[in-house]
Amino acid sequence: MTPPNPLLSKHRRLFLKGLNVDAHIGIHDFEKGKSQKLLIDVDLYVLEAESKPKSDALDEVVDYDFIRQVVMKRIQKGHINLQETLCDELVDLFLAHPKVMAVQLSTRKTEVYPDCEAVGVEVFKSKHMD
Repeated sequence: MTPPNPLLSKHRRLFLKGLNVDAHIGIHDFEKGKSQKLLIDVDLYVLEAESKPKSDALDEVVDYDFIRQVVMKRIQKGHINLQETLCDELVDLFLAHPKVMAVQLSTRKTEVYPDCEAVGVEVFKSKHMD
């Protein structure tokens, strides 16, 4: 897979695909007061030079548990109206990690319309890179 931005060519892509969570999300009355299935995909880009483990140790890389914990902590925080807001919040949380240089993140609600697989939002954001 080619990175979405040529500036990311010297980066390693870490990903979490299809994280299935029950989230309190939605603006419509039928979405409030109950949870619904939400699928989340996260791609983190870290500099390859800063993510090459020398001792084959977990503390030398960005841990997958970190990705999952950030998402789960935000979901557990409570109701959010818009997928756009959730995506923006999560992206900012991931970019706060010193090794994360860029994030691509999508959310998909799978139970909104009976005649389509999902509705969703995708965001790509990077730190300033020269």
